[in-house]
Amino acid sequence: MSATFLGMPGSFPENSAAAVQNSQLRYNLRKATHTIRGKRAGVVGELPDWPELRAAGKAIKDHTLRNLDRYLIRMEEAVTAAGGTVHWARDAAEANRIVAGLVKATGETEVVKVKSMATQEIDLNQALAEQGITAYETDLAELIVQLGDDFPSHILVPAIHRNRSEIREIFLDKMPKVPENLTDDPPALAEAARLHLRERFLKSKVAISGANFMIAETGTLVVLESEGNGRMCLTLPETLISVVGIEKLLPSWRDLEVFLQLLPRSSTGERMNPYTSMWTGAVEGQDFHLVLLDNGRTDVLADEVGRQALRCIRCSACLNVCPVYERAGGHAYGSVYPGPIGAILTPQLRGMSSDLDASLPFASSLCGACYDVCPVAIDIPEVLVDLRAKAPHAAAERAGMKVAGWILNDHERLAKAQRAATRLRKLVPRRLPGPLSAWTDTRDLPEIPEESFRDWWERNERA
Repeated sequence: MSATFLGMPGSFPENSAAAVQNSQLRYNLRKATHTIRGKRAGVVGELPDWPELRAAGKAIKDHTLRNLDRYLIRMEEAVTAAGGTVHWARDAAEANRIVAGLVKATGETEVVKVKSMATQEIDLNQALAEQGITAYETDLAELIVQLGDDFPSHILVPAIHRNRSEIREIFLDKMPKVPENLTDDPPALAEAARLHLRERFLKSKVAISGANFMIAETGTLVVLESEGNGRMCLTLPETLISVVGIEKLLPSWRDLEVFLQLLPRSSTGERMNPYTSMWTGAVEGQDFHLVLLDNGRTDVLADEVGRQALRCIRCSACLNVCPVYERAGGHAYGSVYPGPIGAILTPQLRGMSSDLDASLPFASSLCGACYDVCPVAIDIPEVLVDLRAKAPHAAAERAGMKVAGWILNDHERLAKAQRAATRLRKLVPRRLPGPLSAWTDTRDLPEIPEESFRDWWERNERA
Protein backbone atom coordinates (compact mmCIF):
# COMPACT_ATOMS: atom_id res chain seq x y z
CA MET A 1 0.00 0.00 0.00
CA SER A 2 1.33 3.45 -0.87
CA ALA A 3 2.65 5.58 1.99
CA THR A 4 -0.26 8.03 1.99
CA PHE A 5 -2.30 9.33 -0.87
CA LEU A 6 -2.29 12.79 0.64
CA GLY A 7 1.42 12.97 1.27
CA MET A 8 0.63 14.40 4.71
CA PRO A 9 3.77 14.82 6.82
CA GLY A 10 1.91 15.17 10.10
CA SER A 11 0.00 12.92 12.43
CA PHE A 12 -3.77 12.69 12.75
CA PRO A 13 -3.86 15.17 15.67
CA GLU A 14 -2.00 17.74 13.57
CA ASN A 15 -4.14 17.17 10.49
CA SER A 16 -7.41 17.22 12.42
CA ALA A 17 -6.42 20.34 14.37
CA ALA A 18 -6.22 22.20 11.06
CA ALA A 19 -9.43 20.63 9.72
CA VAL A 20 -11.62 21.65 12.67
CA GLN A 21 -10.80 25.30 12.01
CA ASN A 22 -12.74 25.07 8.73
CA SER A 23 -16.31 25.97 9.70
CA GLN A 24 -17.68 25.29 6.20
CA LEU A 25 -16.19 21.80 6.25
CA ARG A 26 -17.73 21.07 9.65
CA TYR A 27 -21.12 22.31 8.46
CA ASN A 28 -20.99 20.20 5.27
CA LEU A 29 -19.99 17.09 7.21
CA ARG A 30 -22.58 17.50 9.93
CA LYS A 31 -25.42 18.10 7.50
CA ALA A 32 -24.54 15.14 5.27
CA THR A 33 -23.73 12.58 7.97
CA HIS A 34 -26.82 13.38 10.02
CA THR A 35 -29.03 13.08 6.93
CA ILE A 36 -27.61 9.67 6.00
CA ARG A 37 -27.71 8.56 9.63
CA GLY A 38 -31.38 9.40 9.90
CA LYS A 39 -32.29 7.56 6.69
CA ARG A 40 -30.36 4.49 7.83
CA ALA A 41 -32.11 4.40 11.20
CA GLY A 42 -35.51 4.52 9.46
CA VAL A 43 -34.99 1.60 7.08
CA VAL A 44 -33.11 -0.52 9.62
CA GLY A 45 -35.97 -0.03 12.07
CA GLU A 46 -38.35 -1.62 9.55
CA LEU A 47 -36.69 -5.02 9.93
CA PRO A 48 -37.55 -6.92 13.11
CA ASP A 49 -34.81 -9.44 12.31
CA TRP A 50 -32.00 -6.89 11.85
CA PRO A 51 -29.93 -8.32 14.75
CA GLU A 52 -30.22 -11.78 13.19
CA LEU A 53 -29.20 -10.45 9.76
CA ARG A 54 -26.22 -8.71 11.34
CA ALA A 55 -25.18 -11.92 13.10
CA ALA A 56 -25.57 -13.85 9.85
CA GLY A 57 -23.38 -11.35 7.98
CA LYS A 58 -20.69 -11.65 10.63
CA ALA A 59 -20.82 -15.45 10.59
CA ILE A 60 -20.63 -15.65 6.79
CA LYS A 61 -17.67 -13.30 6.65
CA ASP A 62 -15.83 -15.09 9.44
CA HIS A 63 -16.38 -18.47 7.77
CA THR A 64 -15.14 -17.13 4.45
CA LEU A 65 -12.01 -15.57 5.97
CA ARG A 66 -11.17 -18.82 7.78
CA ASN A 67 -11.41 -20.68 4.47
CA LEU A 68 -10.24 -17.91 2.18
CA ASP A 69 -7.61 -19.99 0.38
CA ARG A 70 -10.16 -22.61 -0.64
CA TYR A 71 -12.78 -20.10 -1.80
CA LEU A 72 -10.25 -18.03 -3.77
CA ILE A 73 -9.24 -21.10 -5.77
CA ARG A 74 -12.89 -21.88 -6.39
CA MET A 75 -13.43 -18.29 -7.57
CA GLU A 76 -10.51 -18.53 -9.99
CA GLU A 77 -11.77 -21.81 -11.40
CA ALA A 78 -15.30 -20.46 -11.91
CA VAL A 79 -14.14 -17.23 -13.59
CA THR A 80 -11.78 -19.14 -15.87
CA ALA A 81 -14.50 -21.63 -16.81
CA ALA A 82 -16.72 -18.67 -17.76
CA GLY A 83 -14.12 -17.26 -20.15
CA GLY A 84 -12.46 -14.72 -17.87
CA THR A 85 -8.80 -14.41 -16.88
CA VAL A 86 -7.67 -14.20 -13.26
CA HIS A 87 -4.52 -12.37 -12.15
CA TRP A 88 -3.04 -12.46 -8.64
CA ALA A 89 -1.42 -9.29 -7.24
CA ARG A 90 0.69 -9.45 -4.09
CA ASP A 91 0.90 -5.68 -3.65
CA ALA A 92 0.08 -2.32 -5.19
CA ALA A 93 3.06 -2.30 -7.54
CA GLU A 94 2.18 -5.71 -9.00
CA ALA A 95 -1.49 -4.82 -9.40
CA ASN A 96 -0.62 -1.57 -11.16
CA ARG A 97 1.77 -3.38 -13.53
CA ILE A 98 -0.89 -5.94 -14.40
CA VAL A 99 -3.60 -3.36 -15.10
CA ALA A 100 -1.32 -1.05 -17.07
CA GLY A 101 -0.14 -3.99 -19.16
CA LEU A 102 -3.69 -5.09 -19.90
CA VAL A 103 -4.73 -1.59 -20.97
CA LYS A 104 -1.64 -1.10 -23.15
CA ALA A 105 -2.30 -4.44 -24.83
CA THR A 106 -5.59 -3.04 -26.15
CA GLY A 107 -3.85 -0.05 -27.71
CA GLU A 108 -6.10 2.37 -25.81
CA THR A 109 -4.92 5.40 -23.83
CA GLU A 110 -8.14 6.19 -21.96
CA VAL A 111 -10.21 4.18 -19.47
CA VAL A 112 -13.38 4.79 -17.48
CA LYS A 113 -13.69 3.67 -13.86
CA VAL A 114 -16.44 2.72 -11.45
CA LYS A 115 -16.69 1.43 -7.87
CA SER A 116 -12.97 1.32 -7.36
CA MET A 117 -11.81 2.00 -3.81
CA ALA A 118 -9.21 -0.73 -4.22
CA THR A 119 -7.70 1.16 -7.17
CA GLN A 120 -7.56 4.31 -5.07
CA GLU A 121 -5.83 2.30 -2.37
CA ILE A 122 -3.06 1.32 -4.79
CA ASP A 123 -2.98 4.76 -6.51
CA LEU A 124 -3.79 3.21 -9.88
CA ASN A 125 -4.69 6.48 -11.61
CA GLN A 126 -1.22 7.86 -11.02
CA ALA A 127 0.40 4.60 -12.12
CA LEU A 128 -1.61 4.62 -15.36
CA ALA A 129 -0.78 8.28 -15.98
CA GLU A 130 2.91 7.42 -15.79
CA GLN A 131 2.26 4.93 -18.61
CA GLY A 132 0.47 7.52 -20.75
CA ILE A 133 -3.04 6.28 -19.85
CA THR A 134 -5.76 8.63 -18.60
CA ALA A 135 -8.36 7.28 -16.17
CA TYR A 136 -11.75 8.99 -15.88
CA GLU A 137 -13.86 8.56 -12.77
CA THR A 138 -17.58 8.17 -13.55
CA ASP A 139 -19.21 8.22 -10.12
CA LEU A 140 -20.51 11.78 -9.68
CA ALA A 141 -18.76 12.37 -6.35
CA GLU A 142 -15.54 10.79 -7.62
CA LEU A 143 -15.77 12.99 -10.71
CA ILE A 144 -16.08 16.09 -8.53
CA VAL A 145 -13.03 15.02 -6.54
CA GLN A 146 -11.01 14.29 -9.68
CA LEU A 147 -11.91 17.52 -11.46
CA GLY A 148 -11.13 19.50 -8.32
CA ASP A 149 -7.64 17.94 -7.99
CA ASP A 150 -8.89 16.78 -4.61
CA PHE A 151 -8.99 13.56 -2.62
CA PRO A 152 -11.99 11.53 -1.43
CA SER A 153 -13.01 12.11 2.18
CA HIS A 154 -15.83 9.58 2.66
CA ILE A 155 -16.39 5.98 1.60
CA LEU A 156 -19.90 6.47 0.27
CA VAL A 157 -19.85 10.19 -0.61
CA PRO A 158 -16.24 11.03 -1.56
CA ALA A 159 -17.10 14.73 -2.10
CA ILE A 160 -19.00 15.07 1.18
CA HIS A 161 -16.74 17.98 2.13
CA ARG A 162 -17.97 20.05 -0.85
CA ASN A 163 -21.20 22.04 -1.04
CA ARG A 164 -23.06 22.66 -4.28
CA SER A 165 -21.64 26.15 -4.79
CA GLU A 166 -18.12 24.73 -4.66
CA ILE A 167 -19.14 21.97 -7.09
CA ARG A 168 -20.52 24.54 -9.54
CA GLU A 169 -17.20 26.41 -9.50
CA ILE A 170 -15.28 23.18 -10.10
CA PHE A 171 -17.50 22.29 -13.07
CA LEU A 172 -17.18 25.75 -14.61
CA ASP A 173 -13.42 25.72 -14.18
CA LYS A 174 -12.56 22.14 -15.17
CA MET A 175 -15.40 20.52 -17.14
CA PRO A 176 -15.40 21.05 -20.91
CA LYS A 177 -18.52 22.38 -22.69
CA VAL A 178 -20.30 23.46 -19.50
CA PRO A 179 -22.80 26.28 -20.08
CA GLU A 180 -21.64 29.57 -18.59
CA ASN A 181 -25.02 30.09 -16.95
CA LEU A 182 -24.76 26.84 -14.97
CA THR A 183 -26.45 27.22 -11.59
CA ASP A 184 -25.78 25.36 -8.35
CA ASP A 185 -29.19 23.71 -8.52
CA PRO A 186 -28.58 19.95 -7.98
CA PRO A 187 -30.53 18.84 -11.11
CA ALA A 188 -28.52 21.31 -13.24
CA LEU A 189 -25.23 20.02 -11.82
CA ALA A 190 -26.29 16.41 -12.34
CA GLU A 191 -27.31 17.13 -15.94
CA ALA A 192 -23.95 18.77 -16.69
CA ALA A 193 -22.16 15.72 -15.28
CA ARG A 194 -24.44 13.35 -17.23
CA LEU A 195 -23.66 15.03 -20.56
CA HIS A 196 -19.97 15.06 -19.79
CA LEU A 197 -19.88 11.40 -18.78
CA ARG A 198 -22.08 10.15 -21.61
CA GLU A 199 -19.38 11.14 -24.07
CA ARG A 200 -16.80 9.21 -22.05
CA PHE A 201 -18.98 6.11 -21.91
CA LEU A 202 -19.54 6.05 -25.67
CA LYS A 203 -15.87 6.60 -26.53
CA SER A 204 -14.09 4.35 -24.03
CA LYS A 205 -13.13 0.83 -25.05
CA VAL A 206 -11.68 -0.15 -21.67
CA ALA A 207 -13.28 0.02 -18.21
CA ILE A 208 -11.86 -0.61 -14.77
CA SER A 209 -14.12 -1.57 -11.89
CA GLY A 210 -14.07 -2.83 -8.37
CA ALA A 211 -16.76 -4.98 -6.82
CA ASN A 212 -18.83 -5.07 -3.67
CA PHE A 213 -18.90 -8.85 -3.62
CA MET A 214 -17.53 -11.90 -5.43
CA ILE A 215 -19.41 -15.21 -5.43
CA ALA A 216 -17.01 -18.16 -5.33
CA GLU A 217 -19.73 -20.65 -6.27
CA THR A 218 -20.23 -19.18 -9.76
CA GLY A 219 -17.39 -16.70 -10.30
CA THR A 220 -19.89 -13.82 -10.30
CA LEU A 221 -18.99 -10.23 -9.40
CA VAL A 222 -21.54 -7.82 -7.94
CA VAL A 223 -21.62 -4.02 -8.01
CA LEU A 224 -24.23 -1.95 -6.17
CA GLU A 225 -24.60 1.72 -7.15
CA SER A 226 -27.15 4.48 -7.41
CA GLU A 227 -26.39 6.46 -10.58
CA GLY A 228 -26.31 4.03 -13.48
CA ASN A 229 -22.68 4.79 -14.30
CA GLY A 230 -21.78 1.30 -13.17
CA ARG A 231 -24.11 -0.29 -15.68
CA MET A 232 -22.61 1.87 -18.46
CA CYS A 233 -19.03 1.04 -17.48
CA LEU A 234 -19.64 -2.66 -17.10
CA THR A 235 -21.48 -3.23 -20.39
CA LEU A 236 -20.30 -0.81 -23.08
CA PRO A 237 -16.48 -1.23 -23.13
CA GLU A 238 -14.87 -4.08 -25.04
CA THR A 239 -12.46 -4.84 -22.18
CA LEU A 240 -13.39 -4.93 -18.50
CA ILE A 241 -10.74 -5.13 -15.77
CA SER A 242 -11.94 -5.62 -12.19
CA VAL A 243 -9.54 -4.99 -9.31
CA VAL A 244 -10.96 -6.53 -6.15
CA GLY A 245 -9.59 -7.13 -2.66
CA ILE A 246 -9.47 -10.81 -1.77
CA GLU A 247 -11.68 -10.21 1.29
CA LYS A 248 -14.71 -9.31 -0.89
CA LEU A 249 -15.45 -13.01 -1.41
CA LEU A 250 -18.69 -14.80 -0.45
CA PRO A 251 -19.09 -18.57 -0.79
CA SER A 252 -22.52 -18.79 -2.45
CA TRP A 253 -25.55 -17.02 -3.92
CA ARG A 254 -27.46 -17.80 -0.74
CA ASP A 255 -24.95 -15.74 1.23
CA LEU A 256 -25.39 -12.77 -1.09
CA GLU A 257 -29.04 -12.47 -0.09
CA VAL A 258 -28.02 -11.46 3.43
CA PHE A 259 -25.69 -8.72 2.25
CA LEU A 260 -28.15 -7.31 -0.27
CA GLN A 261 -30.26 -6.46 2.78
CA LEU A 262 -27.43 -5.26 5.01
CA LEU A 263 -25.45 -3.04 2.63
CA PRO A 264 -28.06 -0.68 1.09
CA ARG A 265 -29.71 0.03 4.43
CA SER A 266 -26.39 0.69 6.15
CA SER A 267 -24.85 2.79 3.37
CA THR A 268 -27.43 4.88 1.53
CA GLY A 269 -30.39 4.35 3.83
CA GLU A 270 -32.30 2.56 1.05
CA ARG A 271 -34.07 -0.78 1.03
CA MET A 272 -32.10 -1.69 -2.08
CA ASN A 273 -29.81 0.13 -4.48
CA PRO A 274 -31.28 1.48 -7.74
CA TYR A 275 -28.71 -0.52 -9.71
CA THR A 276 -27.39 -3.96 -8.81
CA SER A 277 -25.15 -5.30 -11.59
CA MET A 278 -23.85 -8.86 -11.75
CA TRP A 279 -21.60 -10.50 -14.32
CA THR A 280 -19.86 -13.83 -14.64
CA GLY A 281 -16.71 -14.16 -16.72
CA ALA A 282 -16.54 -12.84 -20.28
CA VAL A 283 -20.09 -11.92 -21.27
CA GLU A 284 -21.38 -10.93 -24.71
CA GLY A 285 -17.95 -11.09 -26.29
CA GLN A 286 -16.36 -8.79 -23.75
CA ASP A 287 -12.79 -9.52 -22.66
CA PHE A 288 -12.83 -9.83 -18.87
CA HIS A 289 -9.91 -9.77 -16.42
CA LEU A 290 -10.13 -10.14 -12.64
CA VAL A 291 -7.19 -8.88 -10.57
CA LEU A 292 -7.30 -10.36 -7.05
CA LEU A 293 -5.54 -7.90 -4.75
CA ASP A 294 -3.75 -8.85 -1.54
CA ASN A 295 -1.72 -5.73 -0.66
CA GLY A 296 -1.38 -6.58 3.02
CA ARG A 297 -4.65 -8.41 3.52
CA THR A 298 -3.08 -11.78 4.35
CA ASP A 299 -1.03 -10.03 7.05
CA VAL A 300 -4.25 -8.63 8.51
CA LEU A 301 -5.81 -12.08 8.31
CA ALA A 302 -3.00 -13.46 10.50
CA ASP A 303 -3.93 -11.12 13.37
CA GLU A 304 -6.53 -12.77 15.63
CA VAL A 305 -7.99 -9.43 16.78
CA GLY A 306 -7.39 -7.24 13.75
CA ARG A 307 -8.66 -9.66 11.12
CA GLN A 308 -12.27 -8.71 11.84
CA ALA A 309 -11.58 -5.48 9.90
CA LEU A 310 -11.65 -7.65 6.75
CA ARG A 311 -15.36 -8.24 7.32
CA CYS A 312 -15.96 -4.63 6.26
CA ILE A 313 -18.41 -4.21 3.36
CA ARG A 314 -17.58 -0.49 2.91
CA CYS A 315 -21.01 0.76 3.93
CA SER A 316 -19.64 3.88 5.75
CA ALA A 317 -22.18 3.62 8.59
CA CYS A 318 -19.35 3.98 11.11
CA LEU A 319 -18.26 7.29 9.57
CA ASN A 320 -21.74 8.74 9.78
CA VAL A 321 -22.02 8.23 13.54
CA CYS A 322 -18.43 9.01 14.52
CA PRO A 323 -18.04 12.30 16.46
CA VAL A 324 -14.36 12.49 15.50
CA TYR A 325 -14.98 12.06 11.76
CA GLU A 326 -17.86 14.54 11.85
CA ARG A 327 -15.51 17.28 13.03
CA ALA A 328 -12.22 16.37 11.36
CA GLY A 329 -13.41 15.03 8.01
CA GLY A 330 -11.79 12.31 5.93
CA HIS A 331 -8.64 14.02 4.70
CA ALA A 332 -7.11 14.07 8.18
CA TYR A 333 -6.84 10.26 8.05
CA GLY A 334 -4.52 10.40 5.01
CA SER A 335 -6.05 7.31 3.45
CA VAL A 336 -8.76 6.25 1.04
CA TYR A 337 -10.30 4.56 4.09
CA PRO A 338 -11.20 7.34 6.56
CA GLY A 339 -13.21 7.29 9.76
CA PRO A 340 -13.34 4.47 12.32
CA ILE A 341 -12.84 1.66 9.80
CA GLY A 342 -9.88 3.49 8.31
CA ALA A 343 -8.39 3.95 11.78
CA ILE A 344 -8.13 0.16 12.14
CA LEU A 345 -7.75 -0.98 8.52
CA THR A 346 -5.13 1.47 7.25
CA PRO A 347 -2.51 0.86 9.99
CA GLN A 348 -2.85 -2.87 9.44
CA LEU A 349 -2.48 -2.64 5.66
CA ARG A 350 0.31 -0.07 5.68
CA GLY A 351 1.98 -0.73 9.02
CA MET A 352 2.62 1.90 11.69
CA SER A 353 6.08 3.09 10.72
CA SER A 354 4.94 6.64 9.87
CA ASP A 355 3.70 9.23 12.35
CA LEU A 356 0.37 9.38 10.54
CA ASP A 357 -0.30 5.64 10.56
CA ALA A 358 0.88 5.26 14.15
CA SER A 359 -1.56 7.98 15.24
CA LEU A 360 -4.66 6.55 13.52
CA PRO A 361 -5.57 4.03 16.28
CA PHE A 362 -5.81 7.04 18.62
CA ALA A 363 -8.23 8.90 16.30
CA SER A 364 -11.22 7.82 18.34
CA SER A 365 -13.05 8.55 21.58
CA LEU A 366 -13.86 4.82 21.95
CA CYS A 367 -17.53 5.72 22.35
CA GLY A 368 -18.53 2.50 20.56
CA ALA A 369 -21.11 4.04 18.21
CA CYS A 370 -19.25 2.56 15.24
CA TYR A 371 -19.63 -0.97 16.60
CA ASP A 372 -23.33 -0.45 17.28
CA VAL A 373 -24.10 0.46 13.64
CA CYS A 374 -21.69 -1.90 11.86
CA PRO A 375 -23.80 -4.35 9.80
CA VAL A 376 -21.19 -7.10 10.20
CA ALA A 377 -20.47 -6.42 13.89
CA ILE A 378 -16.83 -5.35 13.62
CA ASP A 379 -15.77 -4.47 17.16
CA ILE A 380 -13.82 -1.39 16.09
CA PRO A 381 -13.07 -0.20 19.66
CA GLU A 382 -11.52 -3.59 20.47
CA VAL A 383 -9.23 -3.39 17.45
CA LEU A 384 -8.35 0.24 18.20
CA VAL A 385 -7.24 -0.66 21.73
CA ASP A 386 -5.24 -3.62 20.40
CA LEU A 387 -3.50 -1.43 17.81
CA ARG A 388 -2.76 1.25 20.41
CA ALA A 389 -0.80 -1.33 22.36
CA LYS A 390 1.16 -2.24 19.21
CA ALA A 391 1.83 1.34 18.11
CA PRO A 392 5.31 2.81 18.73
CA HIS A 393 5.48 4.81 21.95
CA ALA A 394 7.93 7.45 23.15
CA ALA A 395 10.78 6.32 25.41
CA ALA A 396 9.42 8.33 28.35
CA GLU A 397 6.00 6.71 27.96
CA ARG A 398 7.50 3.22 27.79
CA ALA A 399 9.59 3.91 30.89
CA GLY A 400 6.55 5.25 32.72
CA MET A 401 4.52 2.16 31.88
CA LYS A 402 7.33 -0.11 33.11
CA VAL A 403 7.49 1.75 36.42
CA ALA A 404 3.70 1.62 36.77
CA GLY A 405 3.70 -2.10 36.01
CA TRP A 406 6.45 -2.71 38.59
CA ILE A 407 4.43 -0.88 41.25
CA LEU A 408 1.03 -2.33 40.41
CA ASN A 409 2.33 -5.91 40.29
CA ASP A 410 3.10 -5.91 44.03
CA HIS A 411 0.58 -4.87 46.69
CA GLU A 412 3.26 -3.79 49.16
CA ARG A 413 4.93 -1.54 46.60
CA LEU A 414 1.52 -0.13 45.66
CA ALA A 415 0.71 0.64 49.31
CA LYS A 416 4.02 2.46 49.78
CA ALA A 417 3.49 4.46 46.59
CA GLN A 418 -0.01 5.48 47.70
CA ARG A 419 1.24 6.63 51.10
CA ALA A 420 4.05 8.60 49.48
CA ALA A 421 1.57 10.24 47.10
CA THR A 422 -0.72 11.35 49.94
CA ARG A 423 2.22 12.92 51.82
CA LEU A 424 3.39 14.78 48.72
CA ARG A 425 -0.09 15.67 47.42
CA LYS A 426 0.37 19.42 47.92
CA LEU A 427 3.51 19.39 45.78
CA VAL A 428 1.81 17.84 42.74
CA PRO A 429 1.22 20.56 40.06
CA ARG A 430 -2.17 21.00 38.40
CA ARG A 431 -0.45 20.69 35.04
CA LEU A 432 2.12 17.97 34.46
CA PRO A 433 5.54 18.95 33.07
CA GLY A 434 7.49 17.80 30.02
CA PRO A 435 6.17 14.91 27.90
CA LEU A 436 3.30 14.41 30.38
CA SER A 437 1.88 17.88 29.69
CA ALA A 438 -0.16 16.65 26.71
CA TRP A 439 -2.36 14.68 29.09
CA THR A 440 -3.27 17.73 31.18
CA ASP A 441 -3.74 19.93 28.10
CA THR A 442 -7.23 18.46 27.71
CA ARG A 443 -8.18 17.20 31.18
CA ASP A 444 -7.76 17.99 34.87
CA LEU A 445 -5.34 16.02 36.97
CA PRO A 446 -7.39 14.13 39.58
CA GLU A 447 -6.81 15.32 43.11
CA ILE A 448 -4.86 12.93 45.33
CA PRO A 449 -6.94 12.10 48.45
CA GLU A 450 -5.62 12.80 51.93
CA GLU A 451 -5.83 9.09 52.69
CA SER A 452 -5.75 6.05 50.43
CA PHE A 453 -8.66 3.61 50.45
CA ARG A 454 -6.27 0.91 51.67
CA ASP A 455 -5.30 2.95 54.74
CA TRP A 456 -8.92 3.97 55.38
CA TRP A 457 -9.97 0.33 55.29
CA GLU A 458 -7.23 -0.82 57.66
CA ARG A 459 -8.03 1.99 60.12
CA ASN A 460 -11.75 1.23 60.15
CA GLU A 461 -11.19 -2.52 60.37
CA ARG A 462 -9.03 -1.98 63.47
CA ALA A 463 -11.71 0.23 64.95
